[in-house]
Parts: sequence; C-alpha cells; structure tokens
Amino acid sequence: MLRSKPRQKETRNVDLDKQEATGINFRSVLEGWVKRVFDFSTSLIGLILLSPFFLLIAILIKRDSSGPVFYWGSRIGRHGVVFKMLKFRTMYETRKSYRGPRVTCKEDDRITPIGKWLRETKLNELPQLWNVLIGEMSWVGPRPEDPAISKTWPQKIAREILSVRPGITSPASVLYRDEESMLHAGAVMQKYLHELSPDKMRLDQLYVRYRSFWLDLDVMLWTALLLMPKIKAYSPPEQLLFVGPVTRLVQRYVSWFIWDFLIVLISIGAIGAFVRLFGPLHIGWFRAMVMALGCSVLYSGLGVLFSTNRIHWSKASSWDAVRLGGGWFIATIIIIGLHLYLGFASLRSYGVILGASLLSLFGMIVFRYRGRLVSGLLSKLLIHRLNAHSAHERVLVVGSGRTAEHIAWLMDHPTYSRKFKIVGFIDDDLRSQGMEIYGSKVIGRVDDIRRIVKAFDVGLIILADNQIVSHRYSEFRNVEGFNFARIVVAPDIFGSLNSLDGGAGNGGVRDNLKDFQCQHCLARYSNNHSSGHELMIAPLMSKLRITEDREKWKISGQRKRS
Repeated sequence: MLRSKPRQKETRNVDLDKQEATGINFRSVLEGWVKRVFDFSTSLIGLILLSPFFLLIAILIKRDSSGPVFYWGSRIGRHGVVFKMLKFRTMYETRKSYRGPRVTCKEDDRITPIGKWLRETKLNELPQLWNVLIGEMSWVGPRPEDPAISKTWPQKIAREILSVRPGITSPASVLYRDEESMLHAGAVMQKYLHELSPDKMRLDQLYVRYRSFWLDLDVMLWTALLLMPKIKAYSPPEQLLFVGPVTRLVQRYVSWFIWDFLIVLISIGAIGAFVRLFGPLHIGWFRAMVMALGCSVLYSGLGVLFSTNRIHWSKASSWDAVRLGGGWFIATIIIIGLHLYLGFASLRSYGVILGASLLSLFGMIVFRYRGRLVSGLLSKLLIHRLNAHSAHERVLVVGSGRTAEHIAWLMDHPTYSRKFKIVGFIDDDLRSQGMEIYGSKVIGRVDDIRRIVKAFDVGLIILADNQIVSHRYSEFRNVEGFNFARIVVAPDIFGSLNSLDGGAGNGGVRDNLKDFQCQHCLARYSNNHSSGHELMIAPLMSKLRITEDREKWKISGQRKRS
C-alpha cells in the first residue's frame, strides 16, 4: 500500500455507455478542450515551480519514518478506469497500514507525525498534479474514490459521477475538508458509507450537472481560501459554492461589459460610415474604441445602479427594458456633457454621438431579448403553419378583463394554439362591441351567447369574468342550451390574490356559487376519483376534458355525439 508501484490501468466492470454518460455535444466538447488545456498548462507550471518544495517535503518524510516518499493508491477514474493516484506518504510503512480501513479518522494511529501535518494542510495532495498532467485527473472534479467503496454506489449514480475526470478538489471536498474529524475510530467505514458518502455523492452529481470553467475557478478559489487559518472554520452555503464569486462576476458584469462594448463599437462604426457619406469625418478606430470603452464603463456602472445586471433577460418583463433605457439616457447625457466640457463644437460630432447612442440602445435591447424575439418569431411561424393544416376546437371567452387576457395568452401558446382557436370575446360593455382585444374581436354580449355558439359552431365556452360567473352562472348550468358546447370556469386568480391583502377579493362570489360544480372548473381531477370531485388548482389546458358529459363534446368539423 505504501510502496511505490508502476502505474497500471484496469477497467472496473461497470457498464458505462460513454456517449450517454458524457452527453456529447459541441459545447461540452469545447469546454472539455478548454478544461484540458488549462489543466495541462497549469499543472506543468505548478510541478516546475513546486519542485523545490516537493524536495523539502520528501526530506521531512524520509527523516520522520522509513519507507517511500510517495504513495500510489488505486482509485476509480473516468469511465470506471482504475488508476494509481499519487500522494505524499502519510502512514507508517507497516502491515497494519495495509490491512486497516480504507478511510482514516483523526485518531488513526497509522498516520505519522509529519503525515498528520501534511493531511491537515492538504499538502499531501499536491503530487496529484502529475495525475492532472497526464490526463488521469483534473484540478476540479469528483474526488476519486477507492474502487472497493465505489462498488457500493448505485449504478445510475456511478454512471453520472464517473462520466467526468476526477479532481484534486471538488465542492464535496470543500464542504468535507475536515472529514477525518467527523469520523471516529471503531465505526469509521460504517459512518462513512451511511452518513458521509451519500451526501458527497449528491454534491458530486450536482457538480457534474452544473460544471463549467467558471465553477471550477470558484471551487479552486474556495479551496485556497478555506485553507487559510482565520477563515478555515467558515462553511460556505451550497448556493455560494456552486454559483460563487467568479461565476457571478463573469455572468453579471464581465460578459455584459464585453457585449456592450462590442455593440457600442459597432454602432459608432456604422453611424460614422453613414455620416461619411455626406462629408469628411475623422474619428479613427483608436478613438472609436476609447469612446466604446468609456460608454461601456458608464453602462456597466449604471447597470449596477439600476440593478439591470441582475436581470434574467430570457424571463425579463417589458419594464426591465425601461430600466435599461433609464441607464442609457443618463449615460448619454453624461457623454454629451463631457464633450461640451472638452470644447467639442462640431454638430457632426454630436450627431454621431446621438446616432451611435440610439443605435447602441436598440442593439442592447435586441441582444438582451434575442431569445424571446427568436422564439416569438418561430412560434408565430409555427402557429401560422399549424393553423393552415389542422382543425381546431373553437373557443368563446366570456369576459374581457385580466383573466380573459391570460386565457388569450395561454391559447396563443404553441402548445394550445394547435388545438384551440378563439372566435371572439363576450363583453356586456356596448362600447366594446366590434372592437378587437387580445387578438380577437368582441362579438357580443352574454345574452347573445346561445346565438353565437350556434353561428360560430363553438365547442368550448370559457367563463373568464368573475362578475358574470357570480351573478349568471345558473344560466350556464344547462349545457344543452348551448348546443352541447362544453362550459368551463377559469379560476379567479386575481380575485384570490386581492383577498390576500384584505381586499374584497371574491368573497361575495361564494354565496352565488352554492351550486358550483367542480367539473365545470378549469382544473383537473386527481387520479383518485373515489374522493369525489377533488380538485388540483392547476389550469393545465391539456386536461381540459373535465366534464363528465364526454358524449356531448363537440369539435369543429368533427361532431362527437353518443
């Protein structure tokens, strides 16, 4: 165990589908290459710089006890390949060291005095730079486990953890850096396998799923920081461990600064080229880059002030664009004021500044909302294509308020637009008749519903007005009066929310809905019907078949009657 042995590889009998385990795609291949280049270059530099320090530790180990300097331990690696992991020897060279438990505790008498210091400072792990250099390990990755212990892992978890190279450090290593102090002599293996190992596997799984170059830098930073005596006792929360300072700095500040710089530079170039069509203009690329850099610094600083750097733009609201515009407006005022202060008097220069500033704002908004713009365009094309080739159930929405607006929004989603089509809205307001709202026209009042259902061959009526539901729900009880169209009631989410702050909410509705039937709710039954009309308040449109009168359903062009 303690003697240096030639490196030997053997494959553990684990049925690993490498392609499935690695989830090969272009991005993962690129990140893998970046990680490998980083590992190789930094481990080589580290071995060269630390070689005198290694020599000093080797002398201390030889003077402390007899035996080899290094320890080659068998560990399970990527794709289940067993390799020899290199460490400084920390145990006595005796038979007891070979036959003892594979996990050590703080009171373990097999550990030498210098070995104890090496373990506490983690310096015994430094020789693993050699494993990193030759590609058996990485700087960051799940810690390589003893092959005998890895056989206790569930097959699915082992497949996921062993899909990446093991590492010198990992999130689990950071949180369990004092693992030996958590174990006590006598029941070391039992406690390790039943208490520590499951949580370490969970953390390793999280690392594999969220791994990135920036996460690796975060883990390396935490590892270095928590080795310092004054902050050694600090235990970072998982949230801060997996999305640490480096990841936050890059995602929230650096990446947006770079993109804004490029957008501003392109805007200055485009406006400058346009102005030069009408006369001479001498900006120069160097001055343009300085201007772009200054604007990007201003935008980034104001982004921190307006908190626009914390917006998840793929899920941003329209108001967030206004916040971005506020920062842009202040930055533009500062830039123009600075030019006035410096004595620039050319109107052409101010035209370039204003033009480039407006174009930059447009570019920044388009770039930040690019995902939603592209998906919206593709959705419209998909809906147009589906509308031309598929039959829809015609839907009449009763109401024109916020609930009706959200019903229209749901119906416009590609998932439901292929099944349903809104023929119009019902509103008792005479001024709204014939007007278009939420993409469809108001085609009548409540008293006109029976006529409209028959005229438009409506198959589904959605009651999306709380007042109509509360006062006239009894009129909709007899579905035969509506030419067998299904009738459902949209949940009054807004009324429920209003009641939370002490408002009137929908409290007055309850008395008028004494005979309210759950099968008319826009909700779904639970699978267990034995408990009666038990509801799950989840308006899943795919579960619209809620009425028990299935034989009365009607789909446009496909009448289904018993």
